[in-house]
Amino acid sequence: MSYSEFTLEAIEARLGIVTREASLFLDAPAAEVPDWLPGLLARGTRLALISEKARSEFIVVPILLAARELSGDQFAIYSGQRLDVDHDKGLMGECDFILAVGPALPPMHAPIMTVVEAKKNDIEVGLGQCIAQMAGARKFNEAAGRAMAPVYGCVTTGETWQFLRLTDQVATLDRERYYLDNVSGILRVLQAIFQDALKAGLNKAL
Repeated sequence: MSYSEFTLEAIEARLGIVTREASLFLDAPAAEVPDWLPGLLARGTRLALISEKARSEFIVVPILLAARELSGDQFAIYSGQRLDVDHDKGLMGECDFILAVGPALPPMHAPIMTVVEAKKNDIEVGLGQCIAQMAGARKFNEAAGRAMAPVYGCVTTGETWQFLRLTDQVATLDRERYYLDNVSGILRVLQAIFQDALKAGLNKAL
């Protein structure tokens, strides 16, 4: 079994993680959209209908780069990185994107703060996979002595963004979904996740 085979039912049965809904980012401060981003997204959206890979390259990557810029380039973006941490539990496979606190240099270092899974059409299909990757990220951090709580995740089609938070054995889905016509909202959440990581004392990794 690998991350891509996990459903929400398998998450509970194999990992003992239950899901719930809550409003996660109501108090997050506003984020400024970089001047270069709207035009790039407008051009990229027209090219992003072909495949999940195209959506990742032309929509997701520019938004992640904008979030990194707003953070002062204080986190790394790993694309297509394998996260093999527990073969017996099926916590293995490739992640579309991993955001980790620290410089953008190989190899990947803990702490991982967010995993982002890009899907072509269906957010729900990716939820189980994303939660499994979040569990893998937590295990990776713990093995490196850089445990953090919570770990965040996101499933996105490019146009729609669903954020999640994993604390203990509970995966919380944000009640609000964010759409491409609200890029500032997406960036606001990504900045809130980064600030949460810093509050957990992870600034020592910088």
